[in-house]
Amino acid sequence: METAKKNKQKGFSLMELMIALTIIGIIAVVGMKFMGTQVDEARRMQAFDVLSQVRSGLAEYNMKFGDYPELGSWEAIVGASSPLVAKSLIRVDLPINDPWRQPYEGKSTKNSFELKCAGRPDKGEELGPIIMTELKTIGAPGSVAKDSAGSATSSPNQDSSSQ
Repeated sequence: METAKKNKQKGFSLMELMIALTIIGIIAVVGMKFMGTQVDEARRMQAFDVLSQVRSGLAEYNMKFGDYPELGSWEAIVGASSPLVAKSLIRVDLPINDPWRQPYEGKSTKNSFELKCAGRPDKGEELGPIIMTELKTIGAPGSVAKDSAGSATSSPNQDSSSQ
């Protein structure tokens, strides 16, 4: 009887180890998927923040001078020689590329501007473009910033491509 007790295993069986590793694997896969979603959302918010800073700078320029500056590209809008940078309406170090390494797009005329981030290239509408436009209407007391769906924008979750 005592020899049977001495031969009893003190560790885990192969089946118990396999079950434990399977559970750990499932938890890891679910965690990685969740983490990827959070990273994409953080990048989207970062891109929205950059576009919002430029939109605010353009709006302030318009309030001070009555028109938007005529700038034909994103580089002209955020570059060191930009009137927005020269008048300290936007930061000097705004990026040329979005968080997914795609170039930002932008242009402004005396009466309008359009700012765009293409979003994550492989996710389509889920993490698709962020577009901010504004058109001054002649004779109206103000103008409204519009996103790609035509609704007023104020946060990254209100633009058309976040749903």
